[in-house]
Amino acid sequence: MTPDPSQADAMLSAEPGRLLSARLRRTLAMLLALLLGGASILGMVMLVRQGLVPLVDALFHPGPAWLSACRRIGIFVGALAGYWAYVRWYERRPATELRLQPWRLMLGGAGGALMVGLPIAALFALGAYELVQFRGAASALWGVAALIGLAAMLEELVYRVLLFRVLERAWGTGPALAVQALLFALMHVENVTHGGPGDVATMLVSVTVLGLFWTGLFVLTRNLWVGVAHHAAWNFTILLSGVPLSGIDDWRALAPLASRYAGPDWLTGGLFGPESSWLVIATNTLATLLLLHMARRRGAFRAPTGGSER
Repeated sequence: MTPDPSQADAMLSAEPGRLLSARLRRTLAMLLALLLGGASILGMVMLVRQGLVPLVDALFHPGPAWLSACRRIGIFVGALAGYWAYVRWYERRPATELRLQPWRLMLGGAGGALMVGLPIAALFALGAYELVQFRGAASALWGVAALIGLAAMLEELVYRVLLFRVLERAWGTGPALAVQALLFALMHVENVTHGGPGDVATMLVSVTVLGLFWTGLFVLTRNLWVGVAHHAAWNFTILLSGVPLSGIDDWRALAPLASRYAGPDWLTGGLFGPESSWLVIATNTLATLLLLHMARRRGAFRAPTGGSER
């Protein structure tokens, strides 16, 4: 049977409209998911900070240390609960990415410490960093370690587990990787606002590569805690070495090693610390390329779906 030319023309003219409509629905679904997921996490964090912690303070009058511990534990649990609720009631699936995997978690922590610790050791060996004094471990390091762990969990939860996953459903793994990593880097610009354009540009390159690596780790494992362990161990190793951590000098006085720069900024990392050292950027880039290659070979990259992960 010969098709009616007028019907064929109508079908062809309607095709762009259907594609546009599908893309619009996918974009709206993505924005709604980000809004609801972000609101769930932020809402629970604010509930803890503005509701639970003042209530505990008013009822029990704990000291500053206990109140700080209550705040950190509450934020940790509240953020996870907010994300779990979003996944359970909006995406309507089990939050499998929150399951603890102890062996992978330990490997992630060891990997994070080694991935930055080895280049830092090389920078000491090359004379770019100099050891001024060995102070030993201060008891206050425990509190800093807890804060670093909390910050790593929140960043991985928001940027990798929520933002990346939602973008991946709409756009596929590749574009979502790039966009999320760039947004993650832009979030750190305020840490080098007192530096020059070169400091900002190098930081953006460095943190974008780091964002790609930590997202690649999530792509490969589909687990929150592996990335958290790697991220926290990375940050804590930098702190222990006595150099700036992501442009922050506040905790250097607590580091067991009192260190100073003795090399050019391109090698030491300058204001932002070793993460902006071109030696560290080079090793991170190589590790990221290998990780993403492994993830692709294992079939971990996904095409756009537009729907929830069921």
